[in-house]
Amino acid sequence: MQTSVLQEMLDIDYDATASAIQEFIAERLRLSGASGLVLGLSGGVDSSVVAALCVRALPREKILGLIMPTSFTPAQDVADARALAEKLGISTRYISIDPIVQRYAEQLGVGIDETAARMAYANLRARIRMTILYFHANLHNLLVVGTGDRSEILLGYYTKYGDGGVDILPIGGLYKSQVRRLGLALGLPEHLANKPSSPQLYPGHRAVDELPADYSILDPLLHLLFDKKLSPQQAVEKGFEKRVVEAVLARYAASVHKREMPPTGPRPVPVTR
Repeated sequence: MQTSVLQEMLDIDYDATASAIQEFIAERLRLSGASGLVLGLSGGVDSSVVAALCVRALPREKILGLIMPTSFTPAQDVADARALAEKLGISTRYISIDPIVQRYAEQLGVGIDETAARMAYANLRARIRMTILYFHANLHNLLVVGTGDRSEILLGYYTKYGDGGVDILPIGGLYKSQVRRLGLALGLPEHLANKPSSPQLYPGHRAVDELPADYSILDPLLHLLFDKKLSPQQAVEKGFEKRVVEAVLARYAASVHKREMPPTGPRPVPVTR
């Protein structure tokens, strides 16, 4: 059942989908009054697909890609990001964030290698990248393009005010599995389109170590729960493990705050006369 649901999800018109996203990108840029786009290039499938769509939507000279690795970023990811930018013909800047993280550590007085601080520094790295993107956006009047997909958004698998801090999310309506297929349809190399998700916010950081299952299982489950509106019990009856269903719903509930504006306090209370 899981396989059939996944195949149903993948059976979409990729050319029409790409065209719709391209129109979305061009229209959002027009409405914003910005001069172009800036996005981070990680060497992963999501940023690669978004970059390819941006180039189809706009003249390549309007697009800037930022490659922002750390000392533990796999060399292949950096090579893939550079190769993609060269293939697409977009300008890039290479900015190592290690010195910036180190300065934070010095000022904060908390060691980067301290176990208790691992996730704090992981999220800090994502937020540093966000500030670098917005620095260039402010400097050149650009729109910050996010690379998150629907799977990550529903699971809350991103950093609040980090990779979640963007102006537009072009592939935010597509599940990871659909993004991979779209990448192939756009002509991305197979090794890039099918590259395992690896956020690399700390050494050895892999999605498979944090998420309750692989995207080949998560995507059809998310589709049934949030698009088809099936109950948790119905999802289990479709063949999904109860623990995975519960873990997905728990992640969704715990990350609601990431998908909403911060709660606002009450309005002023008028004086009673």
